[in-house]
Amino acid sequence: MTTQSETALPAPSFRAQVRSAVIWRSGTQIFSQLVAWASTFLVIRILSPSDYGLFAMTSVVLVLLSLLNGQGFANAAIQQRDGGPQQLRQLFGLLLAVNLTLALLQVLAAPLVAAYYRQPMVADLLRVQALIYLTNPFLALGTTVLSREMDFRKQAQVNVLSALTGALVALAGALAGLGVWTLVLAPLTSFAVRGFGMAIAARVLVWPSFDFRGTGALAAYGGTVMAGQIFWFAQTQADIVIAGRAFSAQELGYYTTALFLAQIFVTKVVPPLNEVAFSAYAQIQDDRAAVTAGFLKSVRLIMTLAMPFCLGLAAVAEPAVRVMLGEKWLPAAPVVSLLALAMPFMTLHVLFGPAASALGRPGLSTRSAVVGSVLMPACYLAGVQFGPVGIAAAWLVAWPVLTVLSAAWSLPVIGLSTRDLADALLPPVLAGTAMGLGVVLTDRLLPAMPELLRLSLLVAAGAAIYGLWLLRFARGRLDELLATVLKR
Repeated sequence: MTTQSETALPAPSFRAQVRSAVIWRSGTQIFSQLVAWASTFLVIRILSPSDYGLFAMTSVVLVLLSLLNGQGFANAAIQQRDGGPQQLRQLFGLLLAVNLTLALLQVLAAPLVAAYYRQPMVADLLRVQALIYLTNPFLALGTTVLSREMDFRKQAQVNVLSALTGALVALAGALAGLGVWTLVLAPLTSFAVRGFGMAIAARVLVWPSFDFRGTGALAAYGGTVMAGQIFWFAQTQADIVIAGRAFSAQELGYYTTALFLAQIFVTKVVPPLNEVAFSAYAQIQDDRAAVTAGFLKSVRLIMTLAMPFCLGLAAVAEPAVRVMLGEKWLPAAPVVSLLALAMPFMTLHVLFGPAASALGRPGLSTRSAVVGSVLMPACYLAGVQFGPVGIAAAWLVAWPVLTVLSAAWSLPVIGLSTRDLADALLPPVLAGTAMGLGVVLTDRLLPAMPELLRLSLLVAAGAAIYGLWLLRFARGRLDELLATVLKR
């Protein structure tokens, strides 16, 4: 009997194209992130929690305005596979106009933001960070062309160069004693290299057109996506807005660094896979069965990878913080544990958007974001009185609720039942739970030893438990994962 996941798969040539894209995009992304993480962890050991707290205060503004940077127009251009040179020139013009406006707004708003957080230095940081917007038009234009062509190889090469440049600048800045300015200059340099590199790789250094006639479809689609992103900001950045006012810079630094650790998988591994998925879904959007099968396979594979990372990190948070960040960051450990437990829900949630948007229903992501923009701040306001741990606990309350709602809205559009989704999730959930409990028990049985050795043994034990559970109770899941990675 043929299952839903086995039917209506794209043609072999298209599957090979997608597989190549995934390998290049995710493989080089992993390399780039390893470079970035290595430098980040070294920099964290040098800088203070207060430096990261100040940077977090500025990042809220950057995230908000970046949601308005026109990427929704670029996504619309990817979906419209028949766009010509004039559309690219119009897109470039739109992106330039939007991002120059954003840079000006950030400069003007800088003193107000500094006053809100009661940190005068925040204004100076924001003024310099406004330069980032000048790179966005080139990045979005180049990415649009390469994604439309499913050419993720060139994108990956540029991303590697960008990561290496950013890492070198970060290390140099930290060692030179630049403090929080290190966290400003490194991403600014990295974005510049990535933006101009992507435009050169795509050969789209065109003259912009400010004649926007005929761009109604781009504007409508992009506007819908942008609206959803604004609400997404409210649900994902409200914690920093609320905590930044209530906490000291040091406490905020503990929280944001814990969040960085907990979100590594969902923010660094999942996005490149979603980029490939969106481009693939857009090309097969007229074949709903193929989109359904592709989405279900994505859920199976990504959640099989996400569960051991998230639940494992929750179990080994204390030794992981000691080893990777140092003793001065130890107050962040309980925050890491709580946040890591919430991450599987967030990971699953972000998988719905590309499939629904590619099927012409970006409004579903907007609906979810609207609910989240109310639910998340409400939970953060309740938790902030208990410090960083309270904010982390709010994540564990809010994200399961939002993920369930998002699934209820998205599954009918994608063409899946709740049972289909449950069948895809059950093996990694059970294996991950067994792994987490096994690691906690192992940790209690271990004698006193160096933290690096302790962490290594716990990671090894967790990997063994997870792998053996899948081997015993879900062999097909392991076979599918290996086939996806190894098949050429």
